[in-house]
Amino acid sequence: MRPGSDRTNVGKLSSDKRSREYWSREWQRLRDVDWRDLDIKEAGGWPWLLKVLSCCLALLVALSAMGWLVVGEQREGLKAAQRQEVRLLSDYRSKASEAAFLPEMREQLASLEAQMTRLRTMLPTDAEIPSLLDSISDAAVDNRLTIETIRLRPTQTQAHYIEQPLDIQVRGGYHQLARFIADIAALPRIVTQHDFSLEPVEQRGDVLRLSLLASTYSYRDENERASVDGAVAP
Repeated sequence: MRPGSDRTNVGKLSSDKRSREYWSREWQRLRDVDWRDLDIKEAGGWPWLLKVLSCCLALLVALSAMGWLVVGEQREGLKAAQRQEVRLLSDYRSKASEAAFLPEMREQLASLEAQMTRLRTMLPTDAEIPSLLDSISDAAVDNRLTIETIRLRPTQTQAHYIEQPLDIQVRGGYHQLARFIADIAALPRIVTQHDFSLEPVEQRGDVLRLSLLASTYSYRDENERASVDGAVAP
């Protein structure tokens, strides 16, 4: 071997030995540290390994604090997103269920609209109230009843319809009165019957007096309700 190579190898061995000795001394100084007497003001005199460990610990604490702050905000956003996800999923399931029954609901709606149209045709208009009274009178005459009273009461306006009460009082036999009530129920216009009162007439025991409150109804369309509401509003 050449002399230059020998000197290089000797230099490397000497450098490695010094490095090992340095780290050995630093490790021993770290082991000899009294952790209870450490003062941050004297950090410049701490062992080099202790300085490195302190810097790493400070960096770890700083990163943890930053992560906690940043992740804390993100965590709240995540919780809000999870709550929104649950709500949207519930809405989606509800809409999907409604969509599955949509054809059936449309058929039911069409059936209800047809029934409503048919029932509206059975409701008399204001102009048809007199003819309805005539029909009730004709039913009493056809059953050979004596009419004492058939008169209108004041109308009662509801949200979607107008109720027209009628006081009816007639006299006759039991079976005649029963047929009269059945004839009123069979009228082409809707007439409901309430507050029945049946009592014998004093002069003749086989003659009874029937008193009842009948009601018929007329439908209020949207235009009529809007005009009435506009007139009532201040």
